[in-house]
Amino acid sequence: MEAILVSACLRGVPCRFDGRDKASAEVGEAVAGRRVVAFCPEVAGGLPTPRRPAELVGGDGHDVLDGTARVVEDTGRDVTEEFTAGARRALAAARRGGCSEALLMPRSPSCGRGAVYDGSFGGALVPGDGVTAALLERNGITVRPAPGV
Repeated sequence: MEAILVSACLRGVPCRFDGRDKASAEVGEAVAGRRVVAFCPEVAGGLPTPRRPAELVGGDGHDVLDGTARVVEDTGRDVTEEFTAGARRALAAARRGGCSEALLMPRSPSCGRGAVYDGSFGGALVPGDGVTAALLERNGITVRPAPGV
């Protein structure tokens, strides 16, 4: 059975920054017939649930991996190390699970694919990927944003 890495919040785990999940029927349909490896990179990186909102500042996840952007909380606290550690652990989990694809939470500074919040904490989106999405893509894992969330 083919395996897919999925953001744990999309599988009903209450691990989002606000302590909630984002499970949906659309996500269930998208992974039907596949072995799901559920994973939350932010928790795996050492952040609590709930936690302060965080956004990418100075670029997207690719820029964070290159050392030219940061991940900061709405308080200004830098959580870049936690996000990069979680991304590395997500990649390791995907490899252990034999995942060639990932279905991740849209807009997230970890899991966002194609669009992320702009770092102003005002709800504006910019093109780009989250830290985990960027690392997975760089390592040959196809990343898709989850439908319906």
